[in-house]
Amino acid sequence: MAFRSRREKLRSILSGGTCVRPGSVYDAISIRIAEDLGFPLGMFGGSVASLAVLGDPDVTLITLTELAEQIRRMSRASALPVLVDADHGYGNALNVRRTVQELETAGAAGLTIEDTLLPAAFAEAKTQLIPLEEGVGKMKAALDGRSDPSLVIMGRTGAASITSIEDAIRRAVAYEAAGVDALFFTGIKSRAELAAIASATHLPLVLGGAPEELNATDYLESQRVRIALQGHAPIAAATQAVYEVQKALRDGTAPKALKGLPAAELTNRVMREADVRARSANFLGLKK
Repeated sequence: MAFRSRREKLRSILSGGTCVRPGSVYDAISIRIAEDLGFPLGMFGGSVASLAVLGDPDVTLITLTELAEQIRRMSRASALPVLVDADHGYGNALNVRRTVQELETAGAAGLTIEDTLLPAAFAEAKTQLIPLEEGVGKMKAALDGRSDPSLVIMGRTGAASITSIEDAIRRAVAYEAAGVDALFFTGIKSRAELAAIASATHLPLVLGGAPEELNATDYLESQRVRIALQGHAPIAAATQAVYEVQKALRDGTAPKALKGLPAAELTNRVMREADVRARSANFLGLKK
């Protein structure tokens, strides 16, 4: 399969002894830049997907079709393995199964399924979790929907910041027993909490945001953390840059006087212009 090598790279990261910090990616340009800079893995977060595709906050308005199409565009543009935040799987366990099928076809190297109750319940401001039994059913459905055994499926829980660390461990142990490939945690607040998780489980661990005391790579590696996210600053920086350029133009700045624009060499590299020129010469008879 065309995507198997990407998935095997992700599996290699999970089975290795080092902790990887992925690049945050959200479109064809950002994934090519991440690849060119040497990131071993891309992370396509749910909040980033909502912002890039819809321009909306992360309130689960994006659809599976929109998410899959965006990862398909990135898969076409780059060979960088991408871990996709598939939120709650866009419905019940049967919807989760289809979510896995669609993201696998689109080229995802791996995906996470979480146990947060999404969309948010009526008149309930506090984030809630689905029952453990339902969460286990979603994990089993995700595994059943996988046709390529190299696709990585991670069980994700935010219980540490919603209910308790004990509940997070209970859920993680159950998802591990269901057969997922790795465990993804958000809301871990201390080394003590991480150590408790590591001692109660056996699978590779992934952290989605953590306090400063959990930033030391050697410590994370000792606790079996194989992937540690580092936020989604690239899309925030891109938003600021676009705003500043648009504002300067609106205020009357001449295009040639704009600051902060990329050099032609960078733009051409991101566009893979040399490859396009070579194909144009080979297939259209144009001069290189």
